[in-house]
Amino acid sequence: MGTMLYAKGIFLNKCFDELNLTQQELVFDVHQEYVRAGADVLETNTFGANRFKLATFGLVDQLHSINVQGARIAKRAARDGAWVAGSMGPLGVRIEPWGKTGVDDAEAAFAEQALALVEGGVDLFMLETFRDVNELVAAVRAVRRVSALPIVAQMTTEDDGNSLDGTPPETFAPRLQEAGADVIGVNCCVGPASMLETIERMARATSRRLSAQPNAGRPRDVDGRNLYLGSPDYMASYARRFVSAGARLVGGCCGTTPEHIRQIALAVRAAGPVTRSTSALVVGAPAEPVTPVARAEKSALAHALASGTFVMLAEIAPPRGMDVSSAVRHAERCAALGVTAVNVPDYPRSSAHVSALALSQLMTARGVEPLLHYSARQRSLIGMQSDLLGAHAMGLRNVLLVTGDPPSQGTYADATAIDEVDSIGLTNMVARLNHGLDIGGQSLGGATQFHIGVAVNPSAPSLDAEWRRLDYKVEAGAEFILTPPVVDADAFLAILPRLHATGLPVIAGLVPLESVRQIEFMSSEVTDVSVPEALLARMRAATDPITEGMAITIAVFNALKPLVQGVSVRPLHGSVESVERFLKTVHG
Repeated sequence: MGTMLYAKGIFLNKCFDELNLTQQELVFDVHQEYVRAGADVLETNTFGANRFKLATFGLVDQLHSINVQGARIAKRAARDGAWVAGSMGPLGVRIEPWGKTGVDDAEAAFAEQALALVEGGVDLFMLETFRDVNELVAAVRAVRRVSALPIVAQMTTEDDGNSLDGTPPETFAPRLQEAGADVIGVNCCVGPASMLETIERMARATSRRLSAQPNAGRPRDVDGRNLYLGSPDYMASYARRFVSAGARLVGGCCGTTPEHIRQIALAVRAAGPVTRSTSALVVGAPAEPVTPVARAEKSALAHALASGTFVMLAEIAPPRGMDVSSAVRHAERCAALGVTAVNVPDYPRSSAHVSALALSQLMTARGVEPLLHYSARQRSLIGMQSDLLGAHAMGLRNVLLVTGDPPSQGTYADATAIDEVDSIGLTNMVARLNHGLDIGGQSLGGATQFHIGVAVNPSAPSLDAEWRRLDYKVEAGAEFILTPPVVDADAFLAILPRLHATGLPVIAGLVPLESVRQIEFMSSEVTDVSVPEALLARMRAATDPITEGMAITIAVFNALKPLVQGVSVRPLHGSVESVERFLKTVHG
């Protein structure tokens, strides 16, 4: 449907599902072309017609009518010559355990769309192009709650047959069968050759009927357009092989034109009947998690926190450009002054700088233990898994997992952000790595030994929501908490019991104050720091701001030390030398 609508002049930035209301005859004509080509099943033009995706176009209030009309248009085109499948795709957001959307909310969204499609008169449901088996299982259950119609549940896979999140067919096929899918299959992303091997693996893992809808080959960029160059004859030849491998529903996904379907129909109908044997099903047993390494054995920081030792951390950010020698030297001086680990932040930058991961590895090579801040922003879940496995292979153990802030435009006006998962999903993923499993549930052949830290913002606009998020992080596998900089000890004392209720060690942030401009910046532009007016007035009245600022910082430090298990000293909008001055003053 998308291929044909695009070919008829509909831009990709348009909501294709809305065409069910605004250009019904255009959608009808596409359906009719496939009926004339010999299709037995038409998919409604409702792939993205769920409330999450429609919200991006401001069309949630038209969800019901878009789905009802989508079904009715397809029914009108099909008449008595084809079945109509209600097409439902993923929500476009990550669900738990990786994303912020709960399974209950996801199921409610799928059920809402399914009810509208039933009202429109669909004959079956086509749940397709899912990368996360958890989300597809939620979709199957939701549809089954509101309808007894047949359900086709299709994952999208890579060339190796595993889903885009790494789940193998031997795992996702039995799960979909257990959830209640009538037909289990794969669609999109790959061409016929790779998909055939996946179908063969699925045939050994489930007794359900199978479906195969590959793309018409891999897309090629031709004069700025993505074109699928798999010929109709090529697709038809593989359709016969899909049937021989056990598929009972065959077709195509992206790039599949009516001519492709015409050739597939001719090839399949000319083939003799095939009886699929289900007597030798081989269902892969799920990988068993391993017992994680004891926290005290993971790193020097972990050992100190586990033993109740007060720790000192110092923050050193990756500098702009290629030269990181000064940052490494500063880390070495801080280590000599007694810090247990050096914080290496992963703040959003709009200029060229060495990654926090690379700087952390350089510090490790010089004998300095780092605490790598790792942000979920601008990274995909599968990419983060690879990053962190690489970090572990390089010897990094301490990680602070954060959602991250959007990048400022700065030097690059077109900078954008990926926002696939947040810190809760990231914590779930790293905890799973510590149990020897990847995000697809497959064994890693060993377990990582990450010491997992999480952040909390006591100045969040909705404190109740922040506490709930903290509880989710603790449940996901967090092992210590790092707070933003504390400049008002009295205000911090008010929220400390809630932090202690988690049972995790608390490391408080601390900023060496050294100028009026710095404290004004923190007061007006830093959202997670609370600066009292009295402190602001005291710094403004000081004749020697550096001395006065150090006195204030030492006082806050002395107030915090009996109440927390460590402090992390951060040169927020100040000089990096201020961290060393503080450490020397404390030790002196």
